[in-house]
Amino acid sequence: MTGEGCRTIKPYEPLMSVTEEENKTGQATDFSQQETWILGYFYREVLSEHPHNEWFEKEYHEYFPERDTFDHLKKININGLTVKVVLGSWCPDSRREVPRFMKILDLWEFPMEKVTFIGVDNVKISPVEEYEALIIERVPTFIFYENNIEAGRIIENPESSLERDMLEILTGNE
Repeated sequence: MTGEGCRTIKPYEPLMSVTEEENKTGQATDFSQQETWILGYFYREVLSEHPHNEWFEKEYHEYFPERDTFDHLKKININGLTVKVVLGSWCPDSRREVPRFMKILDLWEFPMEKVTFIGVDNVKISPVEEYEALIIERVPTFIFYENNIEAGRIIENPESSLERDMLEILTGNE
């Protein structure tokens, strides 16, 4: 998709996001600025607060999962299933894929208490104990666990679609 994406450890260029309201004032949020980053563990509600609602709400509301694939996904037993979502709020891939992923989880009625959110800086570091054991090289990374054992990951961009990749991971058809 976009060359290097959000996987390299290098200085990055400012990433701008302009909302309709900010277009009127001529101001935009520069998500490359550290004060906009989400770092460490956080609750989903942070994504609905300014400035993150700028990117989260748009992608969330515009995304619709593939019907047939989603219908199969809904049949999966979620007992014992947990998810870790590792994202960089400065990263365009995270700002695109995380809202879409959350839309799928919401439609699936997946309990949010079974989802752990971790924000990282631009070199993929997070102030979270045992974070290094996750071995995160690109963001976003969605890690699926079945009974506390890693079942699979979606890293940066889905291979097919988020819901198809999720289905393949959770049914063992990777």
